[in-house]
Amino acid sequence: MPILTTTFLVGFSMTRHYLMCRPEYFSVEYAINPWMDPDAGADREVAIRQWEGLKSAYEALGHRVSLIDPVEGLPDMVFAANGALVVGGRVYGARFTHPERAAEGPAYLDWFVRNGYDPVHAAAFTNEGEGDFLTLDHLVLAGTGFRTDVVAHGEAQEFLGRPVVSLRLVDPRFYHLDTALFPLNGHNVAYFPGAFSKGSQEVLRNLFPDAVVADEDDATVLGLNAVSDGTHVVINSEAAGLQLELKRRGFEVVPVELSELRKSGGGPKCCTLEIRE
Repeated sequence: MPILTTTFLVGFSMTRHYLMCRPEYFSVEYAINPWMDPDAGADREVAIRQWEGLKSAYEALGHRVSLIDPVEGLPDMVFAANGALVVGGRVYGARFTHPERAAEGPAYLDWFVRNGYDPVHAAAFTNEGEGDFLTLDHLVLAGTGFRTDVVAHGEAQEFLGRPVVSLRLVDPRFYHLDTALFPLNGHNVAYFPGAFSKGSQEVLRNLFPDAVVADEDDATVLGLNAVSDGTHVVINSEAAGLQLELKRRGFEVVPVELSELRKSGGGPKCCTLEIRE
C-alpha cells in the first residue's frame, strides 16, 4: 500500500537506474553560471569524496548506478543530468549552449549507443538534457530562458511522444529547471516560484495545486536540485526548511553534502541522469 499521511499521498518507491560520472577531472576553470568562480576554484579530492557519498546513498536505497568514464578536459562532465533525456528507453541527446561543454553531448550519446539503447536521437536544437527536462508520469516539464532553446521542447515532444510543458526561468542563479524544481513523484513537484516568470508560476499553480513551495533560503543552497524515488528524497543537507516540509508530507529525507560540486552550480540531481527504460 502507498504510505499515507493525514492529507498527502506519497508514491511507491521503485528501483531506479541512474547514470553518473566520477568527478575525476572536476575543477572550476571557467564561469558559465553565477555560482562559478575560477579564482576561488574547488577541491577535487573533496568533490570526489562527496560524489562517492551520493553514489553510496543511491545504492543503499537499492537503486542501480551505471557509470560513464570521465573525459579529461571536461571538468563539468560530472553533471550527468545534462547529458541526455531518457524516457521509455528513447534517448534524446544533449546539445550544449557553451563551447566549454560541447563535447559532453557526443560523449554521453556514444555511451547510450555502445550500451544498446535504441532509438537514440542527436538533437538539432540546443538543450541540456535533464537539466531542463524533468519527467512525470504523463508529461515532461521543460525549462527555457538561459540554456535550452524553446524550439527543443517541440523536438523532444515529437521524438518522445510525451506532452512537453514549457516553463520560463528568469533568475540566472537558477539557470536550469532542475535547480528550481524537482518531481516528488509521478504527479507532483516541489519548486521555488521566484525562479519562474509570472506566467510560468501560474502554469505551475494550475498543474500542481498541492506542490511543495520552497523559499529562497532553501533554493539558494540548491535544495531543489534533489532526486526523489517517490518515497525517499536525496537532497542537499543545508536545505533545512525544505527537508522539514518533505518529512511533514511523508517523504523520507536523505541529506547529502555536495558543497564542492555546488561551486559549479551542481547538486544531487545535476550529478544524476535517470535512465527510464
